Amino acid sequence: MLSLASLMGLASFRNGAWYRGEEQVSAAALVDQLEPALLRGSLIRPMEERFFDPSQVHCHQQASLSGTEAGPLAFEMAAKQLPNPVPLDWTVTDIGDGRVRVQAEQLSVMLDSAREINVYSFGQLPSGFEPDQHYNARFHPRGLQLAILGASDAINSMGIDWQTVASRVAPDQIAVYASSAMSQMDPMGNGGLLQSRLRGGRVSSKQTAMGLTSMPADFINAYVLGSVGTTGAVAGACATFLYNLRNAVEDIRAGNARVAVVGSAEAPLVPEIVDGFATMGALGNIDGLRKIFGEDVDLRCASRPFGENCGFTLSEGTQWVVLMDDALALELGANIYGAVPSVFVNADGTKKSISAPGAGNYLTVAKSVALARAILGDQAVREHSFMQAHGSSTPQNRITESAIFDRVAGAFGIREWPIVAVKAFLGHTVACASGDQMVTSLGIFERGVLPGVTTIDKVADDVHCDNLAINTHHTVRAPESLKVGFLNSKGFGGNNATATVFSPDVARQMLAARHGAKAMDAHQRANEAVQEKSAAYDATATQGDLQAIYRFGEGMIDESEIRLDSESLTVPGMEQPVTLPRDNPFADMA
Repeated sequence: MLSLASLMGLASFRNGAWYRGEEQVSAAALVDQLEPALLRGSLIRPMEERFFDPSQVHCHQQASLSGTEAGPLAFEMAAKQLPNPVPLDWTVTDIGDGRVRVQAEQLSVMLDSAREINVYSFGQLPSGFEPDQHYNARFHPRGLQLAILGASDAINSMGIDWQTVASRVAPDQIAVYASSAMSQMDPMGNGGLLQSRLRGGRVSSKQTAMGLTSMPADFINAYVLGSVGTTGAVAGACATFLYNLRNAVEDIRAGNARVAVVGSAEAPLVPEIVDGFATMGALGNIDGLRKIFGEDVDLRCASRPFGENCGFTLSEGTQWVVLMDDALALELGANIYGAVPSVFVNADGTKKSISAPGAGNYLTVAKSVALARAILGDQAVREHSFMQAHGSSTPQNRITESAIFDRVAGAFGIREWPIVAVKAFLGHTVACASGDQMVTSLGIFERGVLPGVTTIDKVADDVHCDNLAINTHHTVRAPESLKVGFLNSKGFGGNNATATVFSPDVARQMLAARHGAKAMDAHQRANEAVQEKSAAYDATATQGDLQAIYRFGEGMIDESEIRLDSESLTVPGMEQPVTLPRDNPFADMA
């Protein structure tokens, strides 16, 4: 809560004490005083003015003007504003001082107007928190601002200097996989690129590059890590984070990478994207919510997974995690929050509607559960697992996704399978949605709290839940009793993905089985300093200093200083060389 208060500008920490304005307040009193404001200004809520007013969205109204019996249309304008070419039915007369008089029989115009998009509830960054205030944003689109802050936070939270990590591995053994799904659609990115000329403005030299869906990965490589390693940006609609996580896991398992930074960033709260989803009928609009609530609509409860609902709640966000191979994690004394053995991805096959769910998610869920059973055994899956549902809050999702979970649970002998749906609180962050699930799952492993779907009074009658436990209240379990979580994503176009995530206790048991007690003891000793440094950063971040990493133009590589021979390549500023391939991977086919 203190961290949230700092980010929102409601409190500050200086001279070793907390202040509300100029009044010094204890931390406990500050939380008590600010809790209502913190809740009002976070999570899902009515759209704030910093974005746009859904009741008055700027647009243009087509109109056709014509003359009257008194004569044709006549108007004056600056000569430099004449269109090219001048319409054939215009008569243009020079009237001096750079102006002309125009006569025309008819004139097609676009009039400034406003329209309502009847969607009023969105998941937004905390009120008062603006990412560009935490580093020199240099006209970055909002999505890339989020990426810089999110990735910086993940790196700083490790408790290990990034340079230390990079010095232990070859430069090409570092990977970054990240993307947005919708691209950067605000005026600094593709939004400005597409709108500028039609609005009488100019396209900038940055908008095309800044708008690419790959930019979150590109920004992190260039400005946060300074990495020359593997990079990729897989966009898979709502499953984007899991698609990128899969690449990282497969690279590490194959030995192609030893450390991978995985993330996503999405800033879709612009009128065009909201209008598009609303026109599809995908968003929970005010008319649909009135059918559920009556006239007194609670916009904070607009996202209603597995309850009576009418569409999802669009949100902005960013999520980032750092993965390492087991040997490197032990060597560095890294904090271990969990482990990902695999991510499964399958398409839907033949479809009638590109946005409708399909068969592919049966495959991904069943394979994820089967993998956990193969590694941990039946009991772990039946008694010590939970499912992070996509839970988009649409009527179609609540039926189809619950049917998958219920049937898979029945097939594997699972009874009262805990189902978690964090979109109830966060809304749908599109590319980041499964990143939200990942970070929430790591918190569940640590604290043992399984969030309930508290935005609904009861589960809808058409939800399949014979074998499921979909609670409307939070439940608390002993953290050690939760061994495995499953993250499920269902995206437009048949982009299905499910990840298996093990608890830190399970991860440590597997590490001990592979590396032995001596290695685990050494890790524990090394981890003491890592935890201390991680806690120090957390305290600083709580006070509002996010220590954003943005190395624009710093430490640039002098390509003339690259050392190269037939065996290896050494990049200046990087401790270890890149070994060039020598073995023929297709020797058995020669």
